[in-house]
Amino acid sequence: MSGEDNHGNPPAQHKGLKKQRESLPAPMFSRNDVSIWSILKKCIGMELSKIAMPVIFNEPLSFLQRLSEYMEHTYLIHQANTMTDSVERMKCVAAFAVSAVASQWERTGKPFNPLLGETYELIREDLGFKWLSEQVSHHPPVSAFHAEGFKEDFVFHGTVYPKLKFWGKSIAAEPKGVITLELPKFNEAFTWTNPTCCVHNIIVGQLWIEQYGHVEVINHRTGERCCMTFKPCGLFGKELHKVEGYIMDKSKKKVCAIYGKWTECLYTVDPATFDAHKKSDRKKTDDKTANKQSSVDEEPEEIPLPDTETVQVIPGSELIWKITPRPENSAEFYAFSMFAMQLNELEENMEQFIPNTDSRFRPDIRAMENGDIDQASAEKIRLEEKQRAARKSHSKSTKDWRTRWFQQGINPYNKAQDWLYMKNYWDRNYSQLPDIY
Repeated sequence: MSGEDNHGNPPAQHKGLKKQRESLPAPMFSRNDVSIWSILKKCIGMELSKIAMPVIFNEPLSFLQRLSEYMEHTYLIHQANTMTDSVERMKCVAAFAVSAVASQWERTGKPFNPLLGETYELIREDLGFKWLSEQVSHHPPVSAFHAEGFKEDFVFHGTVYPKLKFWGKSIAAEPKGVITLELPKFNEAFTWTNPTCCVHNIIVGQLWIEQYGHVEVINHRTGERCCMTFKPCGLFGKELHKVEGYIMDKSKKKVCAIYGKWTECLYTVDPATFDAHKKSDRKKTDDKTANKQSSVDEEPEEIPLPDTETVQVIPGSELIWKITPRPENSAEFYAFSMFAMQLNELEENMEQFIPNTDSRFRPDIRAMENGDIDQASAEKIRLEEKQRAARKSHSKSTKDWRTRWFQQGINPYNKAQDWLYMKNYWDRNYSQLPDIY
């Protein structure tokens, strides 16, 4: 099963549903007339989750829905299950970890903060999985998710609590929390954390996004690990979107190099070949920049020019992942992929079986998707006030707030604090759920 074969597949459907949509009901709004500086100038260095932002800066998805975009390239998990060699499986899992953040490319809209108790489910029969997420904490905001293969061939779960910081010209989101992929066929579990995502030029100029930081994917059975670096842009944009690293065995010997761009594709190659190429490339770069004078402390003001040569393929490389192309109308609809375009679709017979806490029922997101920015803003304020009132009520009650589908526990593989799925969601018994909308 290759990624290429899946790119043209029709979208998945819940049983009995018609073909899913290929656009949103209304195009996105222009943000040109709104000054974000008037809101953010008092927030430099602060954690932004408590700052009320105008709805114009949102995209019509909840963060729970945005998280489900991790699954767009699920074929890489299925591919890993066909590999008999653990290094080959690690290649697929590392590619999946990179592909999971690829949906953020050009997505400058902020997803809606989930309400406490909010849930989101997604069933993709064509990709062979079902997904559940729940907002398990509001302050600090914590989202938990659990996905599993229809054939019980994988379990993918995690906890994400993004830390948003404003630094004057940019907003950085650190995705705290651990992500776990289990492959029962091989009795293997992999864990990793995502890189930091940064949106630049939020005050003036064209918005652009980079991801940077170290990502370490660990196979807890074999001791193998893939250590990747998401490179920061650099002065002249040469490193923008680049990812590179190595797969190492348990004795830390390099067995494979991995490189590419998180916005495009990923390759593997022999580590000696990769190191020789890097050494040669570095010498060329040093020669080119020897006469250039520039301050190394300044953040680039404008979006770096894209490389004329996307990813330079090293001879002997193997392509392990290629991004699914965005639809032609993506720019009109918040830079959504086709996968994202379908996440908030609500068909009539869906209402019969999904719980009333599902993100698809949120009136503020629905209004924004339908192009009614005033109603979206009014509903967002109403829901925030309703949540504050509910929190006050809970604080006075003798009963503690309890999550419905996840409970706090210890991740069995890296021993970190985690939120673990408690089962029973798919039994479709949704009595006594909170009224959050």
